[in-house]
Amino acid sequence: MKLYNTLTRTKEEFTSIDPNKVTMYVCGPTVYNYIHVGNARPLIVFDVLRRYFKYKGYNVDFLLNFTDIDDKLIKKANEEGSTVKELADRYIKEFLIDSKSLLIEEDEIKHPKATEHIDDIIKFVEGLIEKGYAYESNGDVYFDITKLNDYGKLSKKNIEDLVSGARVEISEIKNNPMDFALWKNAKPGEPAWESPWGKGRPGWHIECSTMARKYLGDTIDIHAGGEDLKFPHHENEIAQSESLTGKSFANYWLHNAMINVENQKMSKSKNNFFTVREIGNEYDLEVLRFFMLSAHYRKPLNFGKEAMSQAKNGLDRLYIGKKNLEDLIEDSEERELTDIDKKIKLDIEKYKEKFIQSMDDDMNTADAISTLFEIVRYSNSNLSKENSKSILTLVYNIFNELSDILGLLSKKEELLEDEIIELIEKRNEARKNKDYKLADEIRDELKVKNIILEDTPDGVKWRRV
Repeated sequence: MKLYNTLTRTKEEFTSIDPNKVTMYVCGPTVYNYIHVGNARPLIVFDVLRRYFKYKGYNVDFLLNFTDIDDKLIKKANEEGSTVKELADRYIKEFLIDSKSLLIEEDEIKHPKATEHIDDIIKFVEGLIEKGYAYESNGDVYFDITKLNDYGKLSKKNIEDLVSGARVEISEIKNNPMDFALWKNAKPGEPAWESPWGKGRPGWHIECSTMARKYLGDTIDIHAGGEDLKFPHHENEIAQSESLTGKSFANYWLHNAMINVENQKMSKSKNNFFTVREIGNEYDLEVLRFFMLSAHYRKPLNFGKEAMSQAKNGLDRLYIGKKNLEDLIEDSEERELTDIDKKIKLDIEKYKEKFIQSMDDDMNTADAISTLFEIVRYSNSNLSKENSKSILTLVYNIFNELSDILGLLSKKEELLEDEIIELIEKRNEARKNKDYKLADEIRDELKVKNIILEDTPDGVKWRRV
């Protein structure tokens, strides 16, 4: 399997530190509001990567942190008249609701919180000071980037250019404007913890380095997140982690591209800002997951009504293909394999191989989804109830096996409400009596209820839209 490593700007063959295990750290949300559509992309993309590693036989230690102390949280809590902890706890609960609706396997993920690791953070900062990479000034502690020769190696930024172009006023308490805060001196009314430098709270970057090291070790396999985090967040994580341990922080750095909304950058000022919860009011969030995976994770995505409508139609086609396979299996019988059955077995195994090749090529979910559509088209053209039940079941199982890697098509078919069942039976009776006007009226009534009927040689089929 090859992955594109942002650090080297090349696709590299993936090799884990432990041949049986993969360690992954993904930067999670600052929990002061509902997550937005941009937050959803790394959540979905790297959940798929975790699923794929698991499919390939690895155990996966997967961390996605919660930033539960930050300027944004403090400001929002003050506006609401609540505490930072109350605010964070509330939106962590909301995050978990949205995450599960996006079909994230939450049972497989650890969610460390910054505020639960204050002692670990203080020890980390003390270690940097002892090694000469950090300094205390008026109760703040800063990392001195000039102590590193390779600062900027992830983002490919040059220190001199950063300093000369910095929109940061030269401060009397900083050695230079690009030094970043490891520990912040307490301000009146803010949450604060005791430290060797007085009461204060951690900076943003230090929490991820601390928690990754605590749970995954000095060197981890994969660190991932949105491309907007490359600088300064991930760059600063590398600086402080590698300065403390003297070891490589992460062997592979993965970054997903950003999402635009109707060809514009998402922002509240443009009124094109959408939370996952708002999208869930209009669409099943599996549609959003399908949309996110329909393009390669390193390519920008354009979110909008037309794109979501297309995604819904595509997902519906896959569900219909799955239902058709289920119907064929139910109507078929076990019999001796024919030459046609044997060819089908070979063909479906080639599709599986094609899917795996796509995933092995830097997790190309777009091509992987295309293979699922190819299986559906192949099934519609080549399979019938005359095939052996075992062959039809094989096709069905492989289709499910591959779609499960993407976290798609796992929802159970919903039961029809009694009212709708009665309407379908009433329509069937009307057709028997050749009362086609009434039958059409019932069909239209069901359509309003988002139930589509399809008259087939095997009887009436239905689906939700």
